[in-house]
Amino acid sequence: MAKFELKLPKMGESVAEATITSWLKEVGDTIEADEAVLEIATDKVDSEVPSEVDGVLIEKLFEVDDVVQVGQTIAVIEIEVEGSAEIVAPKQAVVEAKAPAVVEVTRTVVAAQETVTPIASNEDRFYSPLVKNIAKKEGVSQNELDAIPGTGKEGRVTKNDIIAYLESRSSQPTVAKAEVAPAPLQNNGVEQTAVEKPKAATPKVESEKPIISSGDDEIIEMTRMGKLVAKHMVDSVQTSAHVQSFIEADVTNIWNWRSKVKNGFKERQGENLTFTPIFMEAVAKALRDYPMMNISVQGDNIIKKKNINLGMAAALGDGNLIVPVIKNADQLNLIGMAKQVNDLANRARLNQLKPDDIQGGTYTVTNVGTFGSIMGTPIINQPQVGILALGAIRKTPAVIETSEGDYIGIRYKMFMSHSYDHRVVNGALGGQFVKAVKDYLEAWDVNREI
Repeated sequence: MAKFELKLPKMGESVAEATITSWLKEVGDTIEADEAVLEIATDKVDSEVPSEVDGVLIEKLFEVDDVVQVGQTIAVIEIEVEGSAEIVAPKQAVVEAKAPAVVEVTRTVVAAQETVTPIASNEDRFYSPLVKNIAKKEGVSQNELDAIPGTGKEGRVTKNDIIAYLESRSSQPTVAKAEVAPAPLQNNGVEQTAVEKPKAATPKVESEKPIISSGDDEIIEMTRMGKLVAKHMVDSVQTSAHVQSFIEADVTNIWNWRSKVKNGFKERQGENLTFTPIFMEAVAKALRDYPMMNISVQGDNIIKKKNINLGMAAALGDGNLIVPVIKNADQLNLIGMAKQVNDLANRARLNQLKPDDIQGGTYTVTNVGTFGSIMGTPIINQPQVGILALGAIRKTPAVIETSEGDYIGIRYKMFMSHSYDHRVVNGALGGQFVKAVKDYLEAWDVNREI
């Protein structure tokens, strides 16, 4: 038999860690190659970590909600191989992967710790490498560890168990000190106040407020995604001074042109031609004209972005929204833009986006018209400074100006709502930018080849 170390795989250039959201397999379960062992989350993207081998899961090195670095060993799988040679590093290497930077013990306590018996599992109790590592680092003896009540499977001591024990142990000397020498505290009002003040502190009071409900109200806990989105939105409002500019665009030429070419496009490219890539192309051109909309703020500095990476709000399978990014959007032709839009939208619906797919955006576009809204006031996607909301396309009566006079006609029109950060984008720039998008859309060439 041999042991295989399952490591957290690399998930993109900008992703260094992930949070474990659930274990799909338990210790003792049989696992097949490519079968998912656990689920992880990075920012808004959830994904599974599959096994590379057939075997039996014999050890989990992390718990749910633990943050794991890319390349760290997260589980150990026992596999069958010919011969007795181990194909992976021994268990000590697993410990090192879990905690690669163990703080050296200072010389003043080395002698004391050298007398501590090494932690070992026995017939009655099994200790994971993580628990052993924590015990060694904190100077927990074998007797102390054996006395800790375990809440894990079959009474095993988990990471949380030993951490709770260490916290309670570290608080004991403070209490003993107060009990042994109460006299100085009674004779000195200042010192007495200083000691009692920490005892009076009650952290998490606000988070423990009772939930007020009445009748048949249903209390629904927010999902992990919901919590992330809520925090992101609140942080954005507290960071940026939101201002909006609104403009109406006549997209009749685009409507008629798309109706004429969409079937042929589908036959040739195998892709649907929606309005989104057309709008994205116009936004990318406008950002090239107004590069100070393609920026972010860092303290008192403005970072002017070299690349134009357009975020595109898309719906997930559970109804939440996510913002995948079209990289270097200004360098794509309309066919390339359509393929990018369709690919990201489809993978978003199937929860197949990768962490890199939602990183590096410099400006965001959201289509509120998809839900029937004619306009909206979107919240800026930090650390960007602008976001454009596209309203529903509607048939409206409009005054049409011609060289022969004005007349009333039916046109396809849409509102665009531009939210921008008034700390660094003034009303002139915010208005000029959205006007440029409108001009590009209204100047659409009805004879354009694709």
